[in-house]
Amino acid sequence: MLHLHHEHPWDVSTAEARDSQQRLSRLVETTGNVDDVGTVAGVDVGFDKANGLTRAAVVVLDFPTLELREQAVVKVPTRFPYVPGLLSFREAPAILAALAEIERLPDVLLCDGQGLAHPRRFGIACHLGVLTDLPSIGVAKKRLVGTHDEPPDTRGAWVPLVHREETVGAVLRSRAGVKPIFVSCGHRVGLEAAVELVMACTTRYRLPETTRRADRLASDR
Repeated sequence: MLHLHHEHPWDVSTAEARDSQQRLSRLVETTGNVDDVGTVAGVDVGFDKANGLTRAAVVVLDFPTLELREQAVVKVPTRFPYVPGLLSFREAPAILAALAEIERLPDVLLCDGQGLAHPRRFGIACHLGVLTDLPSIGVAKKRLVGTHDEPPDTRGAWVPLVHREETVGAVLRSRAGVKPIFVSCGHRVGLEAAVELVMACTTRYRLPETTRRADRLASDR
């Protein structure tokens, strides 16, 4: 059953949202292992713009087999505008509603978005992790902040993503011959452990199975 360890208003101004991110970012834990993982979950969001709805999906998979255990989809009104760096205020309420529908919460959340690799060190993976106290990891398709070298074209190779002289994530080659993905700590998982788990959830595609399946469900494909 979902229990929130921290709560705050969602219907706020952009300035108030940034203040909340800066305040809650102090609660993020960027260390932790994932040795006893039995389930992993992917979370993703799609938007029904015609009807003003946010569609959130949670897919819980067995680990390490990646077989489906449980899934949930919810639709809620979209209440926050699209603002880069504040996507959690647009997406997290729907994701939390979907998590509340899950019978047994996963051991780790893999979020389609940033974690620590964020201007205020508080992307959606951090936000969801702090609110739920679940170990969480950000797995993004694109870079939001930072600079990096090109990782070797070898499956599992990665290089640091650096922002303001701080390593905020890993630029990971999840599959040879494809663009890298951007992995960052969300909450209660260290970076090396996060990379290891993402790779363990990745089969023959660029994205981990958690992200792929949640994306299909959120997009109703």
